[in-house]
Amino acid sequence: MFTFVSGNLALDFAGTAQARSTTFDDLLDTPAMFGAWAVAAELLGEAPRCDADTLIRAVRLREATYRMALAAAHGAAFTDTDRRAINDLAGGELPAVALRADGTITRTGDADAALTAIARSAVELLGAPAVIKECGRAECTRLYVDTSRGGSRRWCDMTLCGNRAKSAAFRARHNGP
Repeated sequence: MFTFVSGNLALDFAGTAQARSTTFDDLLDTPAMFGAWAVAAELLGEAPRCDADTLIRAVRLREATYRMALAAAHGAAFTDTDRRAINDLAGGELPAVALRADGTITRTGDADAALTAIARSAVELLGAPAVIKECGRAECTRLYVDTSRGGSRRWCDMTLCGNRAKSAAFRARHNGP
């Protein structure tokens, strides 16, 4: 259900809203889905208690992150409202981590700790000279960090969008006018 292909926790979180330009598929449609995402992202070992307010704050963070990353991708300025929304959450407590005797890691915390981790990831990304791009497949609106040699990456993920885009181009070439 959740994919982690953006190269950054905050961008993967922004990717929980898919197909923004067409159907707007929201993967965070219930408070419990935010908790499930926090576990899938390995922020927490078990889903935290989430209520409607948690979901509102999570969606607000997601959308502010998306708008700011999109602005960064296009060389545009950030809005103060979005910057404040991210900064307000970035100052909280992070999830606690501990090493078990068997060498595995346990991660504990509440929904606010997960939101703090996402917001801090956004701050670190947006405050650094990263190359943020939009996926080259028209139907996809995912943003990602391009770390490829020469900055030549075109899709958020080769298996998700790259293959689809290449297949569509092949069909277009071979089906003629």
